[in-house]
Amino acid sequence: MFPVIKVEVRFHVDVKSAKQAVRERIWRLLEERGLAAFPKPVYGRIPNFVGSDKACDRAAALPEFARARTVKINPDAPQRMCRELALKSGKVLVVPTPRIRGGFLLLDPSAIPRDAYREASTIGGAAKWGRPTPPEHLPQIDLVIIGSVAVNPKTGRRLGKSHGYAEIEWGILSYYGKVGESTPVVTTVHDVQLVDDDIPREPFDLPVDIVVTPTRALRTSRTDMKPSGILWEYVTEDMLREIPLLAELRGSRIP
Repeated sequence: MFPVIKVEVRFHVDVKSAKQAVRERIWRLLEERGLAAFPKPVYGRIPNFVGSDKACDRAAALPEFARARTVKINPDAPQRMCRELALKSGKVLVVPTPRIRGGFLLLDPSAIPRDAYREASTIGGAAKWGRPTPPEHLPQIDLVIIGSVAVNPKTGRRLGKSHGYAEIEWGILSYYGKVGESTPVVTTVHDVQLVDDDIPREPFDLPVDIVVTPTRALRTSRTDMKPSGILWEYVTEDMLREIPLLAELRGSRIP
């Protein structure tokens, strides 16, 4: 028994190290090539990049975006224009609060003055114009747009900044049936964030269907299934302390 446990722990550490090595390489590349945008430095962040608005323009041109009535988009800087374009297109916008500490905000474009859409697409503006909404009361989500540090455009495997917020958000929303395997997931990144690395996968990792850069839109050939529900065995005590909604869900579970 003991040798097996040691092997499993080593594998876990190697996976984390391999993922972090790719992140470090991409953060360094963005900075060295002058492609990093405010806020800087991009290390430890979902990096903002030169051309992020163009990437969002391309994302908004996707048929999946055109069909969607409700779009969930992360609150990070490189996806700000994506949020503004969703509102301008008349779509209901779901935005997680930073680190999910305040749960989710619902932004209804019909309840926001059109000249306030840009403000509403910022973190502060979303808090001003959005309505805190329990996940069970959110509408069905038709499209998810997330940020990434790196992504393999062939396999659809991506890396966030290592905290797993996109995965936790997905887990909570899928727990309530708001997203699922058929919900398209898009990420917007710079072209230099595309990697050929065989990114190792953990059970909670969320793959993407479409990768959009300032120059192109790429459809992945993913074979990984999207996770379903909250994988409680991977939820740490730190996560429960930092994300009240997650703690509430754990407390309400039927043993």
